[in-house]
Amino acid sequence: MLRASHFPPLLSSPALRLSALKLSPMLTLNFSSSPSSLQIVSVSSQRFFFQTFKPSLRHQSSLRLKRVLHLPMDDHLHPSARGTAAFCAGSTAGSSSGSGKEILVQHLLVKEDDLKLLLELQQKISGGEDLSDLAVEYSICPSKEEGGMLGWVRKGQMVPEFEEAAFSAPLNKVVRCKTKFGWHLLQVLSEREESLLKEIQPEELNQRMQDPSFLDEAQLIDVREPDEVAQASLPGFQVLPLRQFGNWGPEITTKFDPQKDTYVMCHHGVRSLQVAKYLQMQGFQRVYNVSGGIHAYSLKVDQTIPTY
Repeated sequence: MLRASHFPPLLSSPALRLSALKLSPMLTLNFSSSPSSLQIVSVSSQRFFFQTFKPSLRHQSSLRLKRVLHLPMDDHLHPSARGTAAFCAGSTAGSSSGSGKEILVQHLLVKEDDLKLLLELQQKISGGEDLSDLAVEYSICPSKEEGGMLGWVRKGQMVPEFEEAAFSAPLNKVVRCKTKFGWHLLQVLSEREESLLKEIQPEELNQRMQDPSFLDEAQLIDVREPDEVAQASLPGFQVLPLRQFGNWGPEITTKFDPQKDTYVMCHHGVRSLQVAKYLQMQGFQRVYNVSGGIHAYSLKVDQTIPTY
């Protein structure tokens, strides 16, 4: 049967092609030999068939990412490196599939030549057995460890055959489809409005901050390191250093409200974009990345703020 642990803490980006599924809050942090990079390593793997990696989580689940992501601790990246360095390897901020909705999907996968097994599994489901239990026992997808849970997905994330079947499937009905990975039985458990991730210019952020109610209604997150914040900062931002992701990442949806507007800032806008994408994966509905970071804010809005 479907267990609470199967639900992702809410589940979405260009870099991890044809593998990698969702991020989990269960991550460990390792520093590489280079001080300018941080490795985020998941506890276990979960690879699948996404053309681009766009996760989302929220219900205290443990969808894992096997791939090691190298995150820049210094925002001075060549433009060509910025897309592939993304925390959640995602589409550019502000992009949208245009579908207007995201769906929560679970599935099981069998080999292409195991059609007989697939039909037997369909009969078991028709007889009242739960797809998630069958996924644990029979699926060849690493998502079997989570009862086949893939989490929240949107159009443009999956191979066409699976996407077409998933987005046309009635809620809770188990449907069958075939992809180059084999045969799938999939089930859409829920749907919701598609979340938003946008870049916000320093000037616009400044305008919004002039509204007395802004700091009460919005959530402001600064992902720079404490020594950076000591040199330059903006009022109202809560500091969540990216290097300490292992401490605050798993609790992000309990410390912040996914339904509120959330603004993320760093030095030059690179690390903050990585975290913004992660927040989107966690089910935060409206996430804004401060374009150019506090450096751009200092140059364009308030030159009394030191640059470094």
